[in-house]
Amino acid sequence: MAANVHSALEQLKMNGVRMTPQRHAILGYLMDTKSHPTADEIYKALSPTYPSMSVATIYNNLRLFVEAGLVRELTYGDDSSRFDADLSDHYHAICKNCGQIVDFGYPPLLEVEKVASKETGFVVHGHRMEIYGLCTTCNT
Repeated sequence: MAANVHSALEQLKMNGVRMTPQRHAILGYLMDTKSHPTADEIYKALSPTYPSMSVATIYNNLRLFVEAGLVRELTYGDDSSRFDADLSDHYHAICKNCGQIVDFGYPPLLEVEKVASKETGFVVHGHRMEIYGLCTTCNT
């Protein structure tokens, strides 16, 4: 994890972004978690250690990270963006009851981009897929 945070911080520095302890903490938290947190969840997790950090600081830094290509913003139509520092090709299974999001991979689906490009003439920049259902906890 530390190497990933370090390389992300170096990338930000090269783009002229000053590294603050808050930025480091937010980025480190995102890279350590698999939970796809909201800005409020990040705030609640970090505020005990950084009592002067506001929710606005979290939002502003998340926007900066998204624009720098270090983090993906995930929107699912519920007005609460979630954030994912895992930039690998993967998909999400989402529990319709509790909202838990679980990553999964399915490499053959990448062929969809080639087919879409061939059939439409589009220059494909990516795709997204979510699977909705009930997690193992909610399904019992």
